[in-house]
Amino acid sequence: MSVGTTPGGTTPAATTPAGTTPESERDAEFQEHEKILSPDFLSVAQITEMLAEDVDGVQQKLKKFLNFKNLHTCLKEAILLDYYVSGFLWARGMQFSVIQYSKFMTLLDMLLHNLRTLHMSLEDSIKWLGEVMAEIGPSHSQKNEEWNVFNIKQANAVIDYLKISLFQHYKLYEFLFYSTREEIVIGTEQVLEVVKSSGGLFPDPLEEGISFDTYSTFIEPPPTLDTEMKGLDQEQGPDESQSEANTSDVDPLVGFTIKDIKAVLDQVTDDILIGIQTEINEKLQIQEEAFNARIEKLKKA
Repeated sequence: MSVGTTPGGTTPAATTPAGTTPESERDAEFQEHEKILSPDFLSVAQITEMLAEDVDGVQQKLKKFLNFKNLHTCLKEAILLDYYVSGFLWARGMQFSVIQYSKFMTLLDMLLHNLRTLHMSLEDSIKWLGEVMAEIGPSHSQKNEEWNVFNIKQANAVIDYLKISLFQHYKLYEFLFYSTREEIVIGTEQVLEVVKSSGGLFPDPLEEGISFDTYSTFIEPPPTLDTEMKGLDQEQGPDESQSEANTSDVDPLVGFTIKDIKAVLDQVTDDILIGIQTEINEKLQIQEEAFNARIEKLKKA
């Protein structure tokens, strides 16, 4: 009987048929082992393409492989692309083989799949990772040594990377998949009904359905000064306007001599100067009193 551990549970015990050879039993175990982290998240051809690209090229390739088309408007797609690109570039720094790239990227995808679809908690995801690493990582059994995808150093590095990349921000990824976010409206469409021309089948609409009093009081523009003067002139008649024109032409200084005008100007000037002189004297007196008060205080001190 043989019992094998798989991610998510234990395969039931199976009775080895009589007459089977060790080679056939080993092949069956190898096929069972190959099912772990299958199917691959990225094919060998896709991984080979990305290995020849720089950082921007890797991002463009993964964007194409994952069919992400709304990176500039969809926060979820942008976060997932950054998750996979960061993982691939980290694996490049570890100088993994193509098979190791394939298993590592599939491991990243399966962890997100368990979170998004199976609603795995952080504790369950860590347990699941431990079961997977027990299968694809280093084993104490010598017969499974050739099945190991990662050695001890690489397996520890993978676990440390997942600790700081996914597990440390597990709550944020749960919020990404489970919480509904308000959609920001960045554009809107409005339908405007255009009024048809006068030559159409329907008449033009009325301007406003309001009374004339309301229109003349609140909507009609107020009359200008020119129109008011014109209306006033029309009411006065030609005789009054003619008399006003005649009076406006008369010089107001008629009947006054130069001496009279000079005397009036001298009187006005004297009155202004006397007022200014009086104001200045009052201000000087106030300042003098203030200075005297300060001097008295200094003497007493």
